Amino acid sequence: MPPSARAEPGNVVTLNVGGQLFQTTPQTLALAGPDSLLSSLSSSLPSSSSVPFIDRDPDLFAALLSLLRTGRIPSRTTAALDHDDLLAEARFYALHPLFLSALSSHALFDAFALRRSLLLPLPGRDACSALAPSPFDASLLVAHGGKVSSFDPSLHRRATVLTPLPAVDSLLALGPLAAAGAADFPGLHLLDLGHPDDPVRHVLRWCPHPSAPAAAVQAIGSSPELLFCSFESCRRNASAILAFDLTTFQPVTDIARREIYGAELNSAIPATKLQWVPGSNLLMAAGSHGGPSGLLGDIRLWDVRSGEAIWELKEKQNCFADVTVSDGLSAMFKVGINSGEVFMADMRKLSSEEPWISTGDGRRPATGKKEGSGCRIESYGRHVFCSRGRDVEMWTEVVMGCWRRGEDGLESERVMRRNLMGGTKDGEGKKINLLGFGGNRMVVARKEEQWVEVWESSPRS
Repeated sequence: MPPSARAEPGNVVTLNVGGQLFQTTPQTLALAGPDSLLSSLSSSLPSSSSVPFIDRDPDLFAALLSLLRTGRIPSRTTAALDHDDLLAEARFYALHPLFLSALSSHALFDAFALRRSLLLPLPGRDACSALAPSPFDASLLVAHGGKVSSFDPSLHRRATVLTPLPAVDSLLALGPLAAAGAADFPGLHLLDLGHPDDPVRHVLRWCPHPSAPAAAVQAIGSSPELLFCSFESCRRNASAILAFDLTTFQPVTDIARREIYGAELNSAIPATKLQWVPGSNLLMAAGSHGGPSGLLGDIRLWDVRSGEAIWELKEKQNCFADVTVSDGLSAMFKVGINSGEVFMADMRKLSSEEPWISTGDGRRPATGKKEGSGCRIESYGRHVFCSRGRDVEMWTEVVMGCWRRGEDGLESERVMRRNLMGGTKDGEGKKINLLGFGGNRMVVARKEEQWVEVWESSPRS
């Protein structure tokens, strides 16, 4: 039970903020931390009969007091109050770390209330090539060409740095730093975006052999302790995933090291997507390769501590165009390159056999075209989002109350429902090529456009 949920009459304190009285408990104020004005008041108020006056905005204080009580920002607050004003007020009370953490939480996200709220223009002529919403403070990183633009949590201010990379196509927010890579340029670059004149702080490299040149970056991911990078050699005959310590950036281990032997071109398919699955402490690594027999794919779930793949699937028929893992749903999802359908695999009962089940009716007509080409699929919370042309569709699990007998006894039937998201008129908007999520936002990038769209659960006034 929260400390403010039940209090003795003598344990209630009163504050006068901007002429409005607020009542709470010393325990709630103490949650502000030792550096906060509120925490210092919590230790002195019970012994004092006077009501202290704080000459600040009472509406903003009410939102921050609610944050201390519940650990969440009220949904009505994100719609009614400006993020800049809230952040400035949080800094005054030394609550900004807690505020920024809550602002980046998916607890604010209401998928059914998403509406397109604003466009963020990018400097220069290059279109967006990578998106990285920050999981730490609700800021946003956007790569375009060899540049990386950072938007503050309110999305009102933008700063842009020029990197040494010809074109950034892998990007990850790491708190004060950003990790950036290019598929045709060696090394994973760690950037300090606060120093535009000299942003490169470290370059992490992997060489398949001591005499070989450094490999290029194919994908980036992270866990709470480790930074993962998928490398491919410049001759495209060797690949590996390296794990680096997030504090020292020293290599900890390398996994998935593979080389091409003879004509086995698919023996060293590099991972082009890395995703940490916190619920099972596994790393999902997926990659595909176009060969004489068509598109071949490889999906593996890695136990990083042992360096062993606990599950692997080689895709030959209807290989994935894109794949993601939903930790909240304990399932993996893919878009089939040929059919364009969305498929689900229950991670609680994966096997070496075909794990995919169509989330639709499985009756998409065969057109001979690659219907899933260019589609992107991402998960956020308990929802899965798939771009299809210029639109986005959302898949949500529906509890049907139906049970069937499985290998482990009775189990509930899993049913996914598709929801088409509005926001574009007929003939309006180019094809979506990137999706990103953070806080109460979905960020969308479209092909050849020099801006990104921001969709929010609580639209701005």
